Amino acid sequence: MDPRTPWQALTRPRFPLGPWPWRAVGYLASGGLVGAAAGIVFLVLGVFSLFLLGLPLLLFSGIALGRAERLRLRIVDLDPAPDPHRLPSAPGLAAWLRVRAGEQATWRELAYALLLATVLWPLDLLVLAVGVGLPVALLSAPFRLAVDGQETKVVKAYLVTSYPEALGAALVGAVLLVALAYPLAAVAGARAALARALLTPRETERQGVIGEVIASRARLVDAFEAERRRIERDLHDGAQQRLVALTMTLGLARLDAPPGGPLAEQLAKAHAEAGQVLTELRELIRGIHPQVLADYGLGAALADAADRSATPVDTDVSSLPRLPASVESAAYFAGCEALANIGKHSGARLARITARHGDGVLRLDVEDDGHGGADPSRGSGLTGLADRIAVLDGTLTIMSPPDGPTLLRVEIPCPALSESSASSSPRTASSSGRG
Repeated sequence: MDPRTPWQALTRPRFPLGPWPWRAVGYLASGGLVGAAAGIVFLVLGVFSLFLLGLPLLLFSGIALGRAERLRLRIVDLDPAPDPHRLPSAPGLAAWLRVRAGEQATWRELAYALLLATVLWPLDLLVLAVGVGLPVALLSAPFRLAVDGQETKVVKAYLVTSYPEALGAALVGAVLLVALAYPLAAVAGARAALARALLTPRETERQGVIGEVIASRARLVDAFEAERRRIERDLHDGAQQRLVALTMTLGLARLDAPPGGPLAEQLAKAHAEAGQVLTELRELIRGIHPQVLADYGLGAALADAADRSATPVDTDVSSLPRLPASVESAAYFAGCEALANIGKHSGARLARITARHGDGVLRLDVEDDGHGGADPSRGSGLTGLADRIAVLDGTLTIMSPPDGPTLLRVEIPCPALSESSASSSPRTASSSGRG
């Protein structure tokens, strides 16, 4: 495994000949330049802060420097440094400022920026002066003697008067250049570790970000279910009612038309087509969000799906309570997809659906006596359902040996709704006034 940091590279035999000593020098040298520039900026902002004008700029300059330092960290740390900041929940500068001012990461970045501007950059240059400047000065002794003439001073202290002395100093410089590469890289690794500790997310912050992601995914599922219900309601109350009225009008027109004539034949054909379109629309509405699921819950919806299955299905779903809408919808469509796959691919003579809710978990099992060998990766439609169930912190498991039987199991942690919560949910309210 290739080393990712100077500390990991120190144990390699070819460390002095590799790129890591040069990376360490580049990191410390750029730290000196960035730190000196930051010191000047903070000095100016500190003067303005006396008039309460530079305080916001002082705070948020730490954010900018933190971002630059995370990028500069890649010189000696090949693992990316993640951004510790959260995305604001609302657009606009005011929301961004509120979030940033309330984050610990913002204040850690400011502390690091002040530390870099006052202490770290002089230490970086001092380490470079000892680890690189001293060996280079000794190595240059023969060249300086040739330029200066009869004698020259090396490192402002050692007087060299002959070429043997100059070559000896150069030899010492070459040995020091190799030997000091190790502590130089160690210091660079320590500096990088300090920067990573202050400028990347803490474990608690990572958990908070993960929690926000899970919550946002759950909100997306709820919004998706609400949109499905709206589409189903619009189709039911709009297009379906118009088709019913059209079918009735065509039926009445057939009664008024002379029997046996071409007009009667055309009206009969149009009436049949309208009836077929109405049937297909009802199937479409049931596929979007079945009314029985909204009105009576998951148990009744699964029983209805079993009645419409091409394969005979035994059901044991009567004891289910009302559950959150997103859970009922995900479990229902998982059951429907499993029944569709049984009818298309399994060759089963009998299937069984069992659903239970206990200990805060919904468990749905769909079994069949078919030939088995089900593989979700072959495009059975269950992969997307597994992702949808995972959003609810649930799992979808398929056990299907080559000779069968096949078992699909869905487990979703969820609470049972009380009678008052179920009766006041928008699912029941959306079904009022329908035929």
